Amino acid sequence: MNEHENEKVPYIVSGKSYTAVAINAASKAGEWIKSRLGTVEHLNTKQSPTDLVTEVDKGAEQMIRRLILTHFPDHAILGEESVEPGAEASARALEAAREEEYLWIIDPVDGTTNFVHSLPYYSVSIALAHRGELIVGVIYDPSRDEMFVAEKGKGAYVHGNRMQASREETLGDSLVCIGFPPDRTYAQPLNMKITQVLTPQVRGIRALGSAALHLAYVASGRLSAYCEIGLNAWDVAAGALLVQESGGTITDTLGRPYDLSVRHIAATNTAIHSQLIQVLKEADATGL
Repeated sequence: MNEHENEKVPYIVSGKSYTAVAINAASKAGEWIKSRLGTVEHLNTKQSPTDLVTEVDKGAEQMIRRLILTHFPDHAILGEESVEPGAEASARALEAAREEEYLWIIDPVDGTTNFVHSLPYYSVSIALAHRGELIVGVIYDPSRDEMFVAEKGKGAYVHGNRMQASREETLGDSLVCIGFPPDRTYAQPLNMKITQVLTPQVRGIRALGSAALHLAYVASGRLSAYCEIGLNAWDVAAGALLVQESGGTITDTLGRPYDLSVRHIAATNTAIHSQLIQVLKEADATGL
């Protein structure tokens, strides 16, 4: 079988492997989250009026934790809803957990604001790191029933079919996504600056409201690039592996290698990566 034919062979996960457990947890949580669409009763805020949390976020994280710990009771879990709000608290939580041999990194509802408004761009994001290195990344979009899966060294897949990053070679031909995190004082002005600088240089700008889906779409070739200032490990971890395993590139906004502590990211199809980084540097919009 040649390489081209091999790419068409559906990717199948069996048994109770790390990946199978991640897929099962994401699927079950996603189904439950979707069933709660339009029924949110308790809406709270965290670090800003735009940083929302609901009983659905908390319930989904509890569900995912139980499903993972049933199979791997000795593994550590870092989940968004178990960490105090704010960049400093997120950094402390990651630092305390990153030396664990196996660390699951969970965002139960990535795109909570979209979910609250019944806008169908939200996702479940689950990653597994072994001694600080990502080995599994799963993102599930309940609205479209799309399961994005990556295993280190084995490629990235959606619906069991291998994904490949897009082939645009210039920013001018590229569709680029950005984001607007809850931090209105530091991160949001920088992301607005990025938007202003990039808009005249690219084919189009999008902002869908879910960092995990943005990264999944870079991996699947639907987006050429995605950059955002002010993210957390649970926003990025699963999607970072998807991008890497699809032939894309993810770094910080200065072009330095990605690791779990990187909060300002640039993810691309690889071909336009240096162009994007150069634009961010020239605009003094790296946040670094």
